[in-house]
Amino acid sequence: MAATQNHMLRVYVTRDTALKLTLLERPKSVEELKEIMQERFKPRLDGDFSLHYEDPDFDGDLCLLVDIQELPLKGTLRVVRSEGDTSSTASSDTLILPHVPALQRQKSWPDHFVVPGFGYEMEHILEEGNRVYEESGKFLKLKRSQKSEILKKMAETIYSFKPYPHVKELSVAAQALITANPCLRMTAGDDGELGWKRHLGYKVASNRNNLAKAGVAEVAINTGKGSRNNPDNDHPHQNIKKARKAEVNYIINLPKDQTPATLETMREEILHEVEKTEKKQLVIGKLMNTTYALRCQEIVGALVAPWVKDVVDRWPALLMESQVFADFHRINNVTLRNPFYKELDRHMPKLITLFRDKATKTGKIAEELEQRDVNMKRALVLHALPVYLRDDVSKFFRTCNSSDGPDLTDTPVALLTVVMDENTDVALFSPESICIVVEDEILVSGPTNLADSFLLLFGYIYALDLQYPKNLELTFTFIQKVVMCLEDNKPLKGRLLTLNNDLFNE
Repeated sequence: MAATQNHMLRVYVTRDTALKLTLLERPKSVEELKEIMQERFKPRLDGDFSLHYEDPDFDGDLCLLVDIQELPLKGTLRVVRSEGDTSSTASSDTLILPHVPALQRQKSWPDHFVVPGFGYEMEHILEEGNRVYEESGKFLKLKRSQKSEILKKMAETIYSFKPYPHVKELSVAAQALITANPCLRMTAGDDGELGWKRHLGYKVASNRNNLAKAGVAEVAINTGKGSRNNPDNDHPHQNIKKARKAEVNYIINLPKDQTPATLETMREEILHEVEKTEKKQLVIGKLMNTTYALRCQEIVGALVAPWVKDVVDRWPALLMESQVFADFHRINNVTLRNPFYKELDRHMPKLITLFRDKATKTGKIAEELEQRDVNMKRALVLHALPVYLRDDVSKFFRTCNSSDGPDLTDTPVALLTVVMDENTDVALFSPESICIVVEDEILVSGPTNLADSFLLLFGYIYALDLQYPKNLELTFTFIQKVVMCLEDNKPLKGRLLTLNNDLFNE
């Protein structure tokens, strides 16, 4: 068994004060790490704070540490306090990131829904109700105000994960509620949560309406639809703008200390910085971080989806790979590159076996799957995946000779491999360039490694709020749910479900 590697970290507890932290093993969670730091560094470190790490994927720019798996073995952490922190150690030299938009949520729907607390009085009533239920099986009869209090807290907790939960998620929340408090069952048997699920659906919708009236962007964007006063508008339940690819922060409000005018000034600063020969990556990154909410509202909030060309003309930093990855992180609170390759490489041996078995059954030769180079294996797997899922790749993996201009008509999304010789092996392993095509135009010339180009395209799909190509929906859904583990709680079906089962069943 390999020895566990120690974590050696330099922790900036203030802007100018760094302390060394050595961990014999990775903590189980970010909260546990914070508790360890508070114990080791007392009394220097107290009060509420978050941790940011210098992410090599973003040229050392700071990223919020949400997933403990992102903790580097050796690196730098920075303690970031909220501006409202009044603890004794929150001195004027404590690091506070300037103009960082407060994202509305840190993660999507949890693996295990934890029922919130309901206040001292309500908790006492539930405790007594559960005692009576255990003794006699008698359900607790709540007053209307008491039921409303429970539903309000549950709806707020649900919203903290998702503004538009699925019926399945409402059912999970209702089940968690009656599991924690059996006295709240509305009926005997397995359907005891049915009534609560229905009530939660109504309360969540009511909570959305209240938030929309208060101007919360991600729900206010869907107001003004068909009503008695606006009968010609869309039906209230049609064309709802909401996360469809498991986005955590689909659209957010502008930072409290910013206005559209000040953010527009920052956008113009980005234009000037991008035009420079020697670009200041850190400056661009901070400006892009601050203006994320404005960019998000322009892309997602527009009545008619803007053309991608117009978006990158206004935000040319999106032509930089680091900023595409940074926006992906802002949207999902997970990094893109490391999880993608970690999971793809983990599944690659089984995928290759499945692809080879299918090729053998269909009489096709599969020697090309016997590559040793990891980049070649990744390229072959990404080429074979849509074929295995029976997606149509005819307009996605495109190849052209460097001397000829490609015909990109009717090409919503594609990877265009440019070669001197249109030999298949050359196209896969030795291209001159690989271009990312969006809306019939070359958006950017990406890395010559096909897997890296595919990864960058996946980042653009989120950063530009693009839909998966219809002919490749199974492939991109597989990347989203199985490789990137971005789960939207919609069950896998058909060929995707079969492939998922084949991967995880020994």
